[in-house]
Amino acid sequence: MSGFEGIGSMLIVAGGLLLLSGLILVLGEKTPLGKLPGDILIEKGNFKFYAPIATFLVISLILTIFVNFFLK
Repeated sequence: MSGFEGIGSMLIVAGGLLLLSGLILVLGEKTPLGKLPGDILIEKGNFKFYAPIATFLVISLILTIFVNFFLK
């Protein structure tokens, strides 16, 4: 064995994360994420403040379920 098994696994995971990120960017405007009740948007003149609190909670819940399902 050459010792590259760990690096290969990390590259596969990184590739999967890049693929997932790309899909989110492409399909992002078609999903309600970012426009959920609980996301804060304040606009005054040329100032814009956006805090996607509810979106972060939903993403965190999905990732927690995914990690617990596949890593146990």
